[in-house]
Amino acid sequence: MRVAVIGAGVIGLATAYSLVRQGHSVELIERRDDVALETSFANGGQLSYRYVSPLADAGVPLQAIGWMLRGADAPLRFRPQASLHQWRWCLQFLLACRRSVNRRNAAHLLRLALHSQQILHSWREQDRLDGFAWRANGKLVIYRDQHSLHKGAAAIDDDSGQRLLDAAQCVDVEPALAPLAASLHGGIYSPGDEVADCHLFCTELLRRLRASPAFHLHTGQSVSALRSEGKRVRAFVLGRDEIAVDHLVVAAGTGSVGLLRPLGIDLPIYPLKGYSLTVGLADQNRVPQTNVTDYDNKVVYARLDDQLRVAAMVDIAGWDAGLDQQRIATLQRLARATFPGAGDYQRARQWAGLRPATPQGTPLLGRSGFDNLWLNVGHGSLGFTLACGSADLLTSVIGGSPPAVSLDGLSLPA
Repeated sequence: MRVAVIGAGVIGLATAYSLVRQGHSVELIERRDDVALETSFANGGQLSYRYVSPLADAGVPLQAIGWMLRGADAPLRFRPQASLHQWRWCLQFLLACRRSVNRRNAAHLLRLALHSQQILHSWREQDRLDGFAWRANGKLVIYRDQHSLHKGAAAIDDDSGQRLLDAAQCVDVEPALAPLAASLHGGIYSPGDEVADCHLFCTELLRRLRASPAFHLHTGQSVSALRSEGKRVRAFVLGRDEIAVDHLVVAAGTGSVGLLRPLGIDLPIYPLKGYSLTVGLADQNRVPQTNVTDYDNKVVYARLDDQLRVAAMVDIAGWDAGLDQQRIATLQRLARATFPGAGDYQRARQWAGLRPATPQGTPLLGRSGFDNLWLNVGHGSLGFTLACGSADLLTSVIGGSPPAVSLDGLSLPA
């Protein structure tokens, strides 16, 4: 079949790759001049397959009020906009801040994440997909607050393989944490989690795709409209051309909202702006080899070959992806205090991106209400983690086969 995929970030590229592997012809459309230049460019790098709890949870609204009083240092910052879409998303988020809802959605995300891990492993083994700084190095979530540690420990599933550690055991797992040992209450270790460079992964997928005659990439062009008849999309408009399709996949991140609104599809997606630093390494012994998440400061650290990626923060503040130097300065300070000898944080490459998030934290996969229009959107901060599994499941349903795992809780409500 001829399938068009709109959006060439990690979600769109993984979808295109999965479709081409199954024998379909793919047109991939990207409005930027190259692929993976937005949210996929410099994200956290952690493939957190077992640590997938949504942001919406019991107690978060009260925490958020305290965070917002901290100003630029806050892990979460809310800037009200004259936007009905923002306020409606925030109301839906507040309604999802219940422990029962969080656990239900975490189970949906875990199911998808573990499948995504399997698919990435199969692509690496069967296709010899490599060259993107992949390592199976585990993930350690450190806690500086006793209450936070107890809350995290209560969520550990007996079948997850996660381990509760005290401060000394955290240092045993990750020696670079030794200077922080006195300030730690403990941690949760997930030995099966991984790390990779998302941008390199995207460029490697593109290199493989370009070797196939069934693939065609359009860059530097935006889809201005979708043409539909009844409950089918017959074409998309690119420049002055209308290009007919058998199927259309929307994987355009936050841009999916405006693209689908004229068809009457109201996606519950809002951009959660995040920031990162990419630091050249100075001292190999003072850089974490394990993925580290500083839970109470909401900062993640991932070593990507000869670089350290530091990522953090959530700004609910509109659709501007520009750098906020106050937020960058905060991230530099937190990173320097945690791993002071890792590198020169002042000279780090700075980045900000808009994570396309749903209020409940679960992505929207599969049907859209139109017979041949498919969704692969709303992955929030877990886009890289969930990309391969989402692509595989969507390829199955487009081809008329049952998905390998259930899409229950992972689709647009009817």
